[in-house]
Amino acid sequence: MVQCAAAEKGQLDFSPSLFTVMAAINAAGYDAEIASPNNDPLREQIRNAIAAAHAPVVGDLKNFFTGHRQKDETSELSQYLSFALSVTGPPDFAYKYRAVELPPDIRTLDGFAPLLARFYREANIEDLWNKLQPAFEHSLERYQAPVSRAILEVNAYLRNPTSGYLGRSFQIYLDVLSAPNQVQTRSYANEYFVVVTPSADLRVEDIRHAYLHFLLDPLATKYGTEILKHNSLVDFAQGAPALDPMYKSDFLLLTTESLIKAIEARLPGHTHTVDEALREGYILAPFFTEQLTIYEKQRDAMRLFFPEMVKHVNVHHESSRLAEVQFADHARVRTAKTRMVERPMENTPTAAAKSIEEAERFYSNKDYDRAKEAFLRALEQASEKSEHARAYYGLARIAVLQNDAELGERLFEKALDSSPDGWVKAWTHVYLGRLSDIAGHRDEAAKHYQTALAVEGASAAARQAAERGMAEAFKKQN
Repeated sequence: MVQCAAAEKGQLDFSPSLFTVMAAINAAGYDAEIASPNNDPLREQIRNAIAAAHAPVVGDLKNFFTGHRQKDETSELSQYLSFALSVTGPPDFAYKYRAVELPPDIRTLDGFAPLLARFYREANIEDLWNKLQPAFEHSLERYQAPVSRAILEVNAYLRNPTSGYLGRSFQIYLDVLSAPNQVQTRSYANEYFVVVTPSADLRVEDIRHAYLHFLLDPLATKYGTEILKHNSLVDFAQGAPALDPMYKSDFLLLTTESLIKAIEARLPGHTHTVDEALREGYILAPFFTEQLTIYEKQRDAMRLFFPEMVKHVNVHHESSRLAEVQFADHARVRTAKTRMVERPMENTPTAAAKSIEEAERFYSNKDYDRAKEAFLRALEQASEKSEHARAYYGLARIAVLQNDAELGERLFEKALDSSPDGWVKAWTHVYLGRLSDIAGHRDEAAKHYQTALAVEGASAAARQAAERGMAEAFKKQN
């Protein structure tokens, strides 16, 4: 039996290059939907932190941004997203692809990379990025389980053993600094990117849709000659008012999208039917639905079944079917909810929880004295042990930053004694491992890292930090 992978470690993440680009253009005048209730609160906090840095380069960035305004906010954002995904990241932000592989929409951004490198230094973005890691971890946790489940569902249905495919990679980035309610995709060389911005509802269905494209687009390209034998069917799509013009001019793309619509209708949690897809202009969705009933009864993976499936397209039969279709005037549009993105909570936040949230904001802004006051207040207000644990964890991090490793270690131990949740417990062991490493106690450090890796509910970043700690400890021992 083929074992199918869920989202792989690091496949859902934040990107330092994307973060820096978006922070720069926010400082330079990118205010798209700044008043929307769906913005992540971090957007305002980051903008304020950068404004407080008074980086001299911001004036030059404003001039650059003004000189590269586009006809609409979507196009304006698009060029900077494309740039961020095409560079290696800090500190130089050099292109990582050959000139012929670079996306066309970034070729007008000559001169942006040097400004970005200056901004990274002058606004101390590295420090801001590091301070925001706990907040980023919370955002990732909201997506981790549903995205992993969606990837697993697709891999299981297509009988695809891994998220990597034919030497290609699939990467999802969360972006808290762009206008909300967007999912944008890019494919450069062998890398496929999905960028998700804040929204009240998780855009997991859109991510799953992008992942299906990642897996199926290469098959359509590989067997394009066979598919194009039936190209005459595209004439029926011309009469579909709701269909995007790009599908009307690209039969391979229309074929792939029709297959994806048919597959999605058979996956959990999808409400868009094959009949709706057909009426919107995805003319081969019914054919693929019939073929999928055959696919499900045999054992080959989709990559093996696909060429046989497209050979069975009968132009005469499909023409007869399509001649009877009453195409829809408009595509079905899902209306985005308009409420603040927040972590789901079962009950109203306690006073201690509010104080901890306030403390973390102060901590992110490097106001450690006020953060310490808020964490201490949370200790007095807390009635749950887990709240005590979070407060001690916060105080311990401040103690370490203020070079009081002994106090930090005691406070981390208090956090562990207070029944912490998995997130706090794993990170606490990572920090204790680092402190033991600094003190030269390699065996003790290794035990903490191993414990962090075994914690149920540990975040992906905590596990990665523990793995790095183990690797470093091994190097030092050898």
